Amino acid sequence: MQGHTVIQPMHRLRFFASAYVHFIISMLLLLACGLQTPAVMAQTYPTRPIRILVPYSAGGGVDFVIRILAQELSGELGQSVLVENKPGGSTNIAADTVARSAPDGYTLFAASRANAVNATLFKNLSFDILKDFTTISLLAEIPNILVISPKIPVTNVAELIALAKKDPGKLTYASAGTAGSTHLAGELFSHMAGVELVHVPYRGGSPAAVDLIAGQVDMYFATMPSVMNYVRTGKLRALAVTSLNRSKAEPGYLSLNELGLKGFRETSWIGLLAPAGTPEPIIQRLSQASVSVLQRPEVRAKLLAQGAEAIGSTQQEFAAFLREDIANTAKLLKNAKIQME
Repeated sequence: MQGHTVIQPMHRLRFFASAYVHFIISMLLLLACGLQTPAVMAQTYPTRPIRILVPYSAGGGVDFVIRILAQELSGELGQSVLVENKPGGSTNIAADTVARSAPDGYTLFAASRANAVNATLFKNLSFDILKDFTTISLLAEIPNILVISPKIPVTNVAELIALAKKDPGKLTYASAGTAGSTHLAGELFSHMAGVELVHVPYRGGSPAAVDLIAGQVDMYFATMPSVMNYVRTGKLRALAVTSLNRSKAEPGYLSLNELGLKGFRETSWIGLLAPAGTPEPIIQRLSQASVSVLQRPEVRAKLLAQGAEAIGSTQQEFAAFLREDIANTAKLLKNAKIQME
């Protein structure tokens, strides 16, 4: 037929065979590129600034630790690491933002003890801290310290427990707010020591410390930096720290674990998380960089000056720690009957 090209059967067969071969080769090349993508990303990552969302206002313990880390990571990774404060919703607003972010390693979350608490305390969270995030590293831990009013006639933990057992429900302990570490430490102490204490919540650590000095409350599991000046001037008496071992910041005080309450641990911690699905090579790059900077003596000294002890765990160690902390916290909240008001 004029104006049309007629493809003979043999030519048609060769044509389709050639097209099929080209298709297969193209698919294999695409697959190969896809398999190489994480490795390529890790080799080139990062190519632009990284931001870490801190779920608190500037100036607090978590913000302090993250800003030191960010400054050091900027040099380690060769890109700016920016800190963005996004408070609100008991840390849940910032966590939700990061959980919904692209899993490319450029938006990270500063996790803390509050996230382990919130996993149980909030029933309808828009994210799951274990499923919607990938652990990078447990960065630091901040022990609390048990301080008492000088008006209380005891000089050590054993005497304090004996006094509490003698008059159940008489001794009071302050906290900087319900369900925070200063509250949960008191609940854990009550449970493990077998004593009945009365919780007196305050809106912040400063008013709690003021009333403790005045003798309006009897004891307080305070954040270390907030009360050590009062301890040194004799306005408060320190008995023990709440980490498993004595604090490197204040090595003169034994831990409650060492003093007989075996396994006692209630501390504030700070860790780094990325959205779930972030390529493993990028997570490894971030984890190794975090561990590297936290091993530097000058960085450890800066943190210790504020009562924070550098850790720098692997991603696997942080994942195990987070799961255990959430499970232990759930039991503690249940036993203490702590619920959202």
